[in-house]
Amino acid sequence: MSTIFEKIITREISSDILFEDQTCIAIRDIEPQAPVHILIIPKKLIPRIALAEEEDQIILGRLLLNARKIAKAEKLEDGFRIVINNGVDGGESVPHLHVHLLGGRKLNWPPG
Repeated sequence: MSTIFEKIITREISSDILFEDQTCIAIRDIEPQAPVHILIIPKKLIPRIALAEEEDQIILGRLLLNARKIAKAEKLEDGFRIVINNGVDGGESVPHLHVHLLGGRKLNWPPG
């Protein structure tokens, strides 16, 4: 069974795609935790970061570099946070690796 992100990638479910390249897509989170909350999702299904393989290193690097590019486009000059949840206790709700890009306000520490 496909994840919601796979259905967005294949356009089975429509979404406002903010960015796309050969590696990933970026969409706004439907339950934003900050004024800017964007999900950067690899097109290849990697269920979670703990299951990433050595062969995924280029994809993982592209996710972070694209997060930087998107943060710049979103004018997050004052700062932003990148989060990757892993497993139920880590806050993972969709079994498809994705990066949360959060910004647009001062983010507290520690999170959660």
